[in-house]
Amino acid sequence: MALSRRTATTLVLTGILGLTACSGGTDAGSSGSSGGFAASEVKLGYFPNVTHALPIVADKEGLYAKHLGSTTLKVSTFNAGPAAMEALKSGAIDATYVGPGPSTNAFINSGGEAIRIVAGAATGGAALVVDPSIASVADLKGTKVATPQLGNTQDVALRYYLKEKGLKTDLQGGGDVSITPQENSQILDSFAQKLIAGAWVPEPYATRLVQAGGKVLVDEHSLWPNGKFPVTVLAVRPDFLKDHPETVKALLEAQVEAEDFIANDPAKSQADVGAVIKTVSGKALDPAVLADAWKNLEFTNDPVSSALTEGAKHAYDVGILKTEPKLDGLVDLTILNQVLKAAGKDVVS
Repeated sequence: MALSRRTATTLVLTGILGLTACSGGTDAGSSGSSGGFAASEVKLGYFPNVTHALPIVADKEGLYAKHLGSTTLKVSTFNAGPAAMEALKSGAIDATYVGPGPSTNAFINSGGEAIRIVAGAATGGAALVVDPSIASVADLKGTKVATPQLGNTQDVALRYYLKEKGLKTDLQGGGDVSITPQENSQILDSFAQKLIAGAWVPEPYATRLVQAGGKVLVDEHSLWPNGKFPVTVLAVRPDFLKDHPETVKALLEAQVEAEDFIANDPAKSQADVGAVIKTVSGKALDPAVLADAWKNLEFTNDPVSSALTEGAKHAYDVGILKTEPKLDGLVDLTILNQVLKAAGKDVVS
């Protein structure tokens, strides 16, 4: 299926360090939920990943067009969170789906001015996949391990996990384990050529690495209470949130409807995600891989604020964040809860 006629897709390939995480509070005043007006256009970012199924389905199934009305949607795709955050901070986009690593850095480094998280989108779906010769984390000493980008959510997770296991890393690729940032598609090639011992990646790349002969050494579910950790959230520029709350509301209405669509028709939803991956990467994803990756994810509007906060602490502990995280005001679920309540769904606390 082609992208909606209201959508212009731009492949964004550049990126600089930036991070995403969240505080547990709700800032009712910042959303401008009373007043404001719909924007003439909204520039939205998401990744061609299974973890971004909610916005992909909302786009492909025309749900954004349905709820945005006369507002034009323009979509940009990204490979990793830091690049998306730079685009958001620069004003190149108004909102983006992103992992919970890059938003925290952007929020803290801007003194709380750069972003607001207005919803979750997915939890789970990340793992450390390694060569079968790696029997334990101790065997990674002296090897190279990849992540999608320096400072992204999986990069922080790997660095913190290795630190907890007594293995040193640094931001220059040195230490006991050399962490090598690479684009997800490049990670697959590097793993096949045995240039890296493994990678901490989101779905569907974790499943693809397993199919390429790797094994899961760490399923990130095992590291979090109740197995819940955010892998995708929706971040918005505060000025856009303030000036155009009705447009943000329309985005969230489409997302909530997309959540129902995914639950009711997972096969069509997977086909939508596969179509976007093929369009952006130029290569189709095996439907069996997509289906296996799907099982490792939960698509939810809840950003799991407690885990976002803990993730920010991890980023500080490994040197990605230079100041201790203070995240009051990062999360504003005011509009989301209005939408959920109107839809007869439970609100997110």
